[in-house]
Amino acid sequence: MKGTAILLFFLVCSCNQKRDYYETPSFSAKGAVNAVIEIPAGTNSKYEYDHDSKEFIIDQENGKDRVIDFLSYPGNYGFIPSTISDKKTGGDGDALDILVLSESHETGTIVEVLPIAMLKLVDKGEQDYKIIAVPMEKEKRIVKASTYAELQKNYPMVIEIIELWFLNYNKNDVAVVEGWGDGKEAIKEIRQAVKK
Repeated sequence: MKGTAILLFFLVCSCNQKRDYYETPSFSAKGAVNAVIEIPAGTNSKYEYDHDSKEFIIDQENGKDRVIDFLSYPGNYGFIPSTISDKKTGGDGDALDILVLSESHETGTIVEVLPIAMLKLVDKGEQDYKIIAVPMEKEKRIVKASTYAELQKNYPMVIEIIELWFLNYNKNDVAVVEGWGDGKEAIKEIRQAVKK
């Protein structure tokens, strides 16, 4: 009976523990990049992971829930865990942002992805690069592209839509696009951003 009580206590305690998404590895055991989804594709509410509470909460603006007053997110938006865009090198001090082109995933989902491009966005004078990725599992991809060249060739308007969306979704920001990078450049950026 005593052993059962201890096991029950352990199960209850472990169920109440909150996951620290920031400490999840940047790369999976299979070598794929891990993406933590904060905002599902097709959503306008701006959820963010709060490291202190270890919960996903809606960002606040002027004391109100922040809702994007524009088209919904064109992909699943989140961050690459265990990374930081270093302020010393022009970054914004946050984890690297990622946009996963796939069907909608719930907030808090970790998706194994293949980075295929990088939007070089500068926001308020800080690098705010966006890694663009597709799921590692080919059957879960909604675009048939595994490289930036294939994305350019088969879906040039997707590139334009992503760029226009990030330049226009926040009316209070003046962002500038410095260009695009391919998958190799995206992976290099991720490896440089991995917390040491």
